[in-house]
Amino acid sequence: MGGRGTDVAREAASLVLLDDDFTSIVQAVRLGRRIFDNLKKAMAYIFAVHVPIAGMSLLPVLLKWPLALLPVHIVFLELIIDPACSVVFEAEEEEADVMRRPPRRREDRLFGTRTLVVSLAQGLAVLMMVMIVFGMALRWGYGEQEARALSFTTLIVANLGLIFANRSWSQTILSRLGSRNWALWCVTGGAAVFLGCALYIPALRGVFKFSVLSVWDVLMCVGFGAASTVWFELLKVFTRTRARS
Repeated sequence: MGGRGTDVAREAASLVLLDDDFTSIVQAVRLGRRIFDNLKKAMAYIFAVHVPIAGMSLLPVLLKWPLALLPVHIVFLELIIDPACSVVFEAEEEEADVMRRPPRRREDRLFGTRTLVVSLAQGLAVLMMVMIVFGMALRWGYGEQEARALSFTTLIVANLGLIFANRSWSQTILSRLGSRNWALWCVTGGAAVFLGCALYIPALRGVFKFSVLSVWDVLMCVGFGAASTVWFELLKVFTRTRARS
């Protein structure tokens, strides 16, 4: 005990309770599990979101299409990714079952095979949707700037979808909305506002090499971007249903 224990006892102890209250051990375990979970979520998101970024940088070159991502677009994406992994996931509340789980094994890794596979699958799903939008736009005869605007808007929507989806690997996006996270809404709102500025302010539109998108174009991008996370939400429901049966 840190309050009533002797100096010798505190020096020799492996664990010191500063407030002399055994419930502090429970709080420490809860906090440790929350931190470990949030680190895994942030790492899964970072890995997943860079798969479509790398793919959209490389595949159009291999297919001899116009460039989809320019340096300014990468900077825009990083302005979402960096606060998401460093602030949004850090502020995420613990899972509902955080204290009902058995202790994790000492050999469990922070970024294991399961996390790697699921993150890769999320990233590939986003890449597929963005590539479909970019390819369709070119096939339909849209100009390079309009195709770029469509694919980038889809990528931003899918990026935000990855953030919402990875808030929990057991609860769906809708069921997790009740969990407060002010940083999440700041990042989401900021991304939407900056994207709107890039699309509809002429000076910025010229910097980003975009064309103006109609309301229907934006709705199409939102649909394809949101569709990239649907499979993961269904997987959560299936896993939870199977666990209960």
